[in-house]
Amino acid sequence: MRKLAIPAGLGILFASYFFGSEVLGNKLTQSAETAAHAALPVLTNASPEAQLAEVFARIERNQLDAAMQQAEALTQAYPNFRLGHLVKGDLLMSRVQPISDLGSPAKAPQDKLADLREEAQARINAHRSKPPTNSIPRYLVQMQPEQKFAVVVDANRSRLYLYENAGGTPKFVTDYYITQGKLGAEKSREGDKKTPVGVYQVVGNLPIQKLGDFYGSGAFPINYPNDYDKRLGRNGHGIWLHGTPSDTYSRPPKASDGCVVLSNPDLNKLAPYLQVGLTPVIITQSVEWLTKDEWQNEKKSMLDAIDSWRKDWESRDGDRYASHYSRQFNADGTDYQSWTEQKRKVNAGKNWISVGTEKLTLFRYPGKDDMMVVTFKQDYKSNNLTNVMMKRQYWLREDGRWKIIYEGAA
Repeated sequence: MRKLAIPAGLGILFASYFFGSEVLGNKLTQSAETAAHAALPVLTNASPEAQLAEVFARIERNQLDAAMQQAEALTQAYPNFRLGHLVKGDLLMSRVQPISDLGSPAKAPQDKLADLREEAQARINAHRSKPPTNSIPRYLVQMQPEQKFAVVVDANRSRLYLYENAGGTPKFVTDYYITQGKLGAEKSREGDKKTPVGVYQVVGNLPIQKLGDFYGSGAFPINYPNDYDKRLGRNGHGIWLHGTPSDTYSRPPKASDGCVVLSNPDLNKLAPYLQVGLTPVIITQSVEWLTKDEWQNEKKSMLDAIDSWRKDWESRDGDRYASHYSRQFNADGTDYQSWTEQKRKVNAGKNWISVGTEKLTLFRYPGKDDMMVVTFKQDYKSNNLTNVMMKRQYWLREDGRWKIIYEGAA
């Protein structure tokens, strides 16, 4: 059978437990030494990952009574946690007959067992391999003060990370196991059963009273497709963060039609941090982590580019202003040539221009391109016009320089 890549410390145990070995390939017995460990402290208020890891650690040390006690605590704390019940059931069955594979005594359907193996791997990996200490997700470049928290989803790791806006610096709060689309990430069309990758925000809060049981304790829609998705011709709708049916604690890593799904207890914990119209939700295939110095350098580079664009607009010099726009620029059918010509005409009729940028947010766009989503309150003044609006721009790094490829109202 195939072997999974499991973090050091649980590798031998995990592979042997789920794929057969001498450890569980024969009837398990308690020695005097392992019996002495039966009174080990039992984790009761810890996360399901921590409790599951503790069960496996006690099996690895051949502390089987202690493993059973921890499995009991796990299923009591999370009574609808199917993986926990399966582990507990195998521990019980191992006392009377050999166990060669996860769930084999019960002759469970192989597809269901494969789902549980994937969930177990995702949970154990997350517990044993945390993000680098003091690192920052590359995408959270700058949040405005009103944005108290941000969500970053790592599709490959089946994990959602919650960050606090701590005086302008992202600070890790907690993380949760999640389910993504049945066919993975990179959504591009309606019904493809994939989860989108990009920069989004929470745009609604649907209470349980307006939902069927399938969506669990609530749902938070996000704004897929965003402006960039539409530019690329991506379509679809109804991408939410939501819970699970009342009889289900959690679903396999790939089991939704495109939504990001959490267990109901986890969604209930996350919900108070989600601000409709404000909280960014960044979904990526795999999170890139930066040191604080690297993060500050990226932030400064982008802020400098925006400030240069603002000053060149104020200068009323058409060439300097146009230099900030990519030849790939397109917004609502307006291409680079049309956009810059129209701006030259408008600016030629001004005696002076002042441009203010407030409530500035900067989010790095996930993917292979160096792209940034910039949103701000634009305070425009000139000798014959005053206008305040929320604006969104997409900046792409071309030949080492940031340039705008999209601009419109936010």
